Order: sequence, then C-alpha cells, then structure tokens
Amino acid sequence: MSDRLPRRARAATLLAAIVTAVGGVTVAIAGTADAATIDTSANYQLINRHSGKALEINNSSTADGGALVQRTPNSAAANQQFQFVDSGGGFYRLRARHSGKVLDVYERSTADGADIVQWSDLNGTNQQFSVQDIDATYLQLINRNSGKALDLWGWSTADGARISQYTDSNGANQQFRLVRVGGGPTPTASPTGTPGTPPAQYPLPGRVAGDVGTHDPTVVKKPDGTYILAATGFNLSLKTSSDRITWRNAGAVWPNGASWTTTYTNGDRNLWAPDISYRNGQYWLYYSASSFGSQRSAIFLATSPTGASGSWTHRGLVIESSTAVNYNAIDPNPIVDDSGNWWLTFGSFWSGLKLIRLDNTTGLRSTSDTQVRSLVSRPNAGGAVEAPHVVKHGGYYYMWMSFDRCCQGAASTYRIMVGRATSVTGPYVDRNGTALTSGGGTQVLAGHGSIHGPGHQAVLQDTDGEHLVYHYYADNGASLLGINRIGYDAAGWPYVY
Repeated sequence: MSDRLPRRARAATLLAAIVTAVGGVTVAIAGTADAATIDTSANYQLINRHSGKALEINNSSTADGGALVQRTPNSAAANQQFQFVDSGGGFYRLRARHSGKVLDVYERSTADGADIVQWSDLNGTNQQFSVQDIDATYLQLINRNSGKALDLWGWSTADGARISQYTDSNGANQQFRLVRVGGGPTPTASPTGTPGTPPAQYPLPGRVAGDVGTHDPTVVKKPDGTYILAATGFNLSLKTSSDRITWRNAGAVWPNGASWTTTYTNGDRNLWAPDISYRNGQYWLYYSASSFGSQRSAIFLATSPTGASGSWTHRGLVIESSTAVNYNAIDPNPIVDDSGNWWLTFGSFWSGLKLIRLDNTTGLRSTSDTQVRSLVSRPNAGGAVEAPHVVKHGGYYYMWMSFDRCCQGAASTYRIMVGRATSVTGPYVDRNGTALTSGGGTQVLAGHGSIHGPGHQAVLQDTDGEHLVYHYYADNGASLLGINRIGYDAAGWPYVY
C-alpha cells in the first residue's frame, strides 16, 4: 500500500522531431508525437501558440535590460535562439545565444505585466523557469520567483509585441512550441515501440490540476475518452478527468460502506490499493482490505457498468491471507495473458509478490488451478517490495513494483522498479539478468528534489502511448498524483520522461 499527490507538475518537454523548413532553414521542429526531455546542449526557438511568432531579444541587444519581444520566426537569427541551462530542482535559465545573457523578470517583480528582459546570468530565482507540458506540442514557462507564466502581452499578433509575466491562465498566449535549431543530438522518445533515449535525470511529474491529492492511484480510460481514477480512501476514492490533466472528485465506490471488509480492517472504512480496468463491456475493480502492518488481509472484486460511485456490485472474496501463509493479500493487479487467461498479481512485504490464476468468466480465483506462484522476493531487504503491476509490451511482460517504505510523508523511501519475462508466470529478471526472486530489480524512478517516495505505480495504456501513474509526497507530506510518459530504450527497458 502507498500514498500522496503533486502540485502542478512541471515536466520538461521536447517533442519527437520532425524535419520542417522555418525561415528558409531546415530545423527539427517539435511535432505532435510525444514529449521527451529538453536537451540542455541544444538551442531552441520558442514559438507562441496564439501568434505563431518567435521570442527574440529586441534589436539583437547585448545589454542588460534588452527587451524580450516576439517577431516572425527566423531560425538563422541568433537572438531568437535560447539554450535551457539547468538550475536544478526542475528549473532552467534560458540563455540567449547571441548575448550569453539569460531571461529575467525585471527587478524581481511579482506583478502581472512585469517585463521579461535579458540580464547577466546570476542564477537568481527571477531568472529560473519551470517547464510545464500543456499537451504533446506546447508548454508553459513558469517563473520560480513569482509563480507567474511567460505571457504575450495583450494577445498581440504584431512584430515587436512585448513579453511579460502574468497569472497562469493557460491561455494560448502563454503557450509555446519548441523548435530545435542546430547542434547536438536530437532526443527521442517513443512509447509506441521505436527506441528512445532516456533523460539524464528523473523528470518531474507531468502537469496535473484540480483534485490531485491521492494515494495508490490506478486509471482507466472509458470508451467515451474520459478517465476514471480509483485510489485508496474511505470506501475507495474515485476521481474523473476529461483530458488526463484536470481531475475532480467523483465520490466513493461504496458510498454506503462495505460491511464485508470490516473483518479485515478492524472496522475502519479505509480500503486500499484498488486496480480498475475495463473488459468485456464492464469495469472491474480489485481492491484490498487490511490494517497497517497486518497479515490478516483480503482482496475483493467488484464490477460496474459505468464505473460511477454507487454503481458497483460486490462480486466476492478473491483471496485472503493470515499468519498461516507466507504472503500478504493486498495490492492486487489483474493481467490477461496472450492466451486469454486471467491472472492476479498481489503482495506486500513478507515473502514478496505472488501470482494466482483467475476464472476467465467470473474474475474470481480459479478453482482448478489454486497454485500460489512466487514472482518477486527481497529476502535481504526485509521483504520490502509491494504494489505489483504487470503489463505486456512487445515480446515481454513487464513487472512494475515498489521497493522500500511508503506512507511516511516526505521521509518515504519508496522507489519504482521493473523487471521482465517472456511468460506471465516468469521467471522475471532485471536489466543485469538478476532474478527478481533473488532481490533483482531495475530502478525507473526514485525520490529527487521535492518529489519524495514515488511509488504504487500503475501503467495506463492510452491511445498516445503508455503512462506511468503513481503517487508521491510533497515537502509538506501531502500525497499527490504523478503521471509521466513511458518510453523504451534500444534494449527494450522502460524509462519515464
């Protein structure tokens, strides 16, 4: 079991490269495939979504205070080219190629309408910007000192219009497309199968907004294109989104309670670690009932025609645990193999992660195959592994899992690991070939900066690729929603960006 949620996620964005002509010069332009990490060795134009014009230092000034304006794109103009200089913690300075100076909110103003100029690089917070994905093509730049967005003043479309900062409205005049202009390798990212290049450092969570406090999240896409998120909470928490970015509270799975679970929860209404999926025209929800540190646990199944609060039907107990067995029956995740057989992974600490067969029709435990198979174990780490999630990609079944300790706020040591196998039953190994039953695991995401204890992950396979859904803790201990894109490198190992 795990817990958290992010503030507005700042994910550095560059896009799958497409060759196009800009101002008569061939450049790599951000396309619509998928976002990747910014290459800090490259120079970029920033094209405003509203006007289609490029940011530039006015009159090619090399002086402190030279104004940032917009003008018709010219990829040969060095005063329209900017390098992202890493300031750490997910923030960048934007260095003008022609002058070597960086973009700066004039006089450290926090007011709407304050000018953006260039200034000698002091690495001040008024010279630092976070990068926030808007979609697969556009991003925002948010100033660290003021919290305001880079903004095309007055929605102008004229050459020479000034650039300011303004309260984040997510308007098209605050959105920019990156166009790479010469020098350095083109980063790649492809959740669709073409090998990509992992980022040099862990990314910040992608942009989310609204009701993003969550713990142990799992997401399914509905046939109408909207999303349902289920998570740990009183009678199981539900949220919905129309765009995978902005989330709102959608009530509880069991608004009237779930009396059949209280034997395992000591009367607590808090239910854990659901897994929501859509198959055969209905929603399937596996979830856990337990109390912290207890092996007296159970996994139950519910189904619904809509996924909405109060629409769920209790289908029964799938598996339970006690001190009579060597596993803990929480953190369920179903997987259907290439032969159409249904399986359930589960487990937390004790002897590790397990796999059982399910009945293909009912979704409950098979009565003909009752074997409990071992997939992952960490005997030399106090058994600190949980939250299994198996997904098929290419020729492999990938076992995603969380190592170490959850649920301790900013002190959490949770981290996201992966292994893979050619059969759903294993054996699973890590990148180095170490068996997951012998403590193996390849790290994909861990705490960094103000992102603490990312874990209890699930993979959302969407029309635009795969996305890792997880929770993390903020500095204040709040549990927040994290979503990042998944890419695969040339050896077929996943990374997030």
